[in-house]
Amino acid sequence: MNESIELKLPSVIGSVDEAASQAESFVRSCGLGDDVASAIDLAVRESVANAVKHGNKFDPEKMVELKFLRSPKGLEIFVRDFGPGFAPEEIPDPTNPENLLKANGRGILFMRSFMDEVEWSNHDDGGMVVKMIKWQLSQ
Repeated sequence: MNESIELKLPSVIGSVDEAASQAESFVRSCGLGDDVASAIDLAVRESVANAVKHGNKFDPEKMVELKFLRSPKGLEIFVRDFGPGFAPEEIPDPTNPENLLKANGRGILFMRSFMDEVEWSNHDDGGMVVKMIKWQLSQ
């Protein structure tokens, strides 16, 4: 059984809360528990904040697109921005002692910690897409 919702949100910080609220509603409608809801909440907050701030650079002309998809495989989340993109492997490791006090790089670490799979790609029509998957879904 596939269920999905799609959203387009403006590039403002308030969209982080809106995306998290929509994610929680979707997770609950799928009958998933608090553990999954918490993990997805944090991953969605981080990915949307990154899309607004780093991808779209708060440009009011650029939207953040989200898709939540429940499939037999699990829960897949797609977050797209319309920025120039980046190379995730070039982001400094926040757990490296020389980076511990730096404010950047933690979002990627959090997304990877809370989701089972996270990958970034360039969209054919511009911008970056982060795809996050939660495979182990508890009912």
